[in-house]
Amino acid sequence: MTTEHIQSPMPGVYYTRPDPDDPTFVDEGDEVSEGDVVGLVGVMKNFHDITAPADGTVTEFVAENEQEVDAGDELLVLEIN
Repeated sequence: MTTEHIQSPMPGVYYTRPDPDDPTFVDEGDEVSEGDVVGLVGVMKNFHDITAPADGTVTEFVAENEQEVDAGDELLVLEIN
């Protein structure tokens, strides 16, 4: 199997949930399909969806919820099916 390291496309704040009171988009061990939203990066109240590039399983979160990230920082790891 192949491992995909999903990176932030821009600097901002990484969010693992759409709203503080909502559940997370995904958890470690969750199966995802290509195009599923797995997080958000927000900057100045603009949010960019972070999507799964392929079908797979989330194996690790590298960044924490509400962590400041730079463009190219790893957010999570996906094991491609």
